Amino acid sequence: MNLAKVMGTVVASQKDEKLDGLRFLLLATAGPDGQLSGSSVVAVDAVGAGPGEYVLYASGSSARQTRVTDGRPVDAVVMAIVDSWEVEGEERYHKGRDD
Repeated sequence: MNLAKVMGTVVASQKDEKLDGLRFLLLATAGPDGQLSGSSVVAVDAVGAGPGEYVLYASGSSARQTRVTDGRPVDAVVMAIVDSWEVEGEERYHKGRDD
C-alpha cells in the first residue's frame, strides 16, 4: 500500500468498455510526514474519496483485487481513506484537523 493525497479527478470519455463506470483520481504520492513527493499516479476510486483527502492505494496486480476492479485492466486503486497516522508515537495527520 502507498500513501497519497487526492489532487483531483481525471475524465476519459473514450476508454475500454471494461473501464466504464469507474471514477479516476489524480493522486500525489506522500511520505510519512505528509509531504508530497512530486510524483503522481492515476488510480481508480473504489471508496468515494475526494480532493484533498489522504488515501491508501495499491498498485500492480494488487490493484485488481477489490470488488470494484476485479477483472478490469487497472494498475492502481484507491481502497481506503485515511483518518489519521502517527510516526514514532507522534500524530502526523488527523482528518478534519489538518485538512
